[in-house]
Amino acid sequence: MTHEAVVGYPLEACGLISGPEIGTTSDVATRFHRCTNVAASARIYTLDPREHLAIERGIEQQGDEILGVVHSHTHSEPYPSPTDVAQAPDPAWHYIIISLKRAAPEVRSYRIIDGTIIEEPIVLIDDGA
Repeated sequence: MTHEAVVGYPLEACGLISGPEIGTTSDVATRFHRCTNVAASARIYTLDPREHLAIERGIEQQGDEILGVVHSHTHSEPYPSPTDVAQAPDPAWHYIIISLKRAAPEVRSYRIIDGTIIEEPIVLIDDGA
């Protein structure tokens, strides 16, 4: 995910994360799905709706579901902007932000529920691959 953000710079990069149904395995994301930022902006992102639909259908065929969205902030902190909060479609989703403001990317994850922002820990698991 961080690689995608760096490669996409100076535009915001975005994508979806998927895994087993929310709540079944502690919300473990097993895949990242890169998406096109159709806004083509350094300040906002918009997932390509066709890609989103195709990804969602593919994930559902595998018995998984979308667990959240990942996007980069090219010039600001890894914290949801007012636009991010207003556009948060699902309170069960994880909203992962990768900030490229400093030399080393910073990654944070949040839940956004009724406009309330709750930071949550990120735990990376080595799958042995």
